[in-house]
Amino acid sequence: MEFESSIKDQSFEIEIDEKKTLAVINSKKMPFEIISGDNGRFLFKTGTKMYKIDNISRDGKEITFSLNGTFLTASVKDGQDLLLEKLGFKSELEASIGNLKAPMPGKILDILVNEGTEVALGDPVMILEAMKMENELKAPADGILETLHVEKGDNVEKNQLLLEISPRG
Repeated sequence: MEFESSIKDQSFEIEIDEKKTLAVINSKKMPFEIISGDNGRFLFKTGTKMYKIDNISRDGKEITFSLNGTFLTASVKDGQDLLLEKLGFKSELEASIGNLKAPMPGKILDILVNEGTEVALGDPVMILEAMKMENELKAPADGILETLHVEKGDNVEKNQLLLEISPRG
């Protein structure tokens, strides 16, 4: 099985064998074991290291989870997505790329752009406070900010639509 994943600003090319015991991540072989626990918790073991994976939720091609207590969001493309991309077709993820949703529940501390503003992919657009940490949310596409669905001080739920960007090109 072939995948491509992005977490924060890092990209990973992943291939998993049929037995699901060996992964090749960015050309590096990594034997692994996944141990299923109670309440949707998993232990991920590789070599002498063990990681606790918890609070797993999925929204389309995005997976949010905690890894040893740190919340992360991963965008994942499977083999079909990668093939469609090579052929020049848009995947489900790219079709909705101009929508920014809250990666976790929290409070909007600041909005850094206004409606009608031109933004570039990766530009900071707002600050979300979650679990007493400030998270800088970035533009998911190049384009014009069409609609802000929140205001400074609003409390938001996970996956709540925060803004819409009309993509360029």
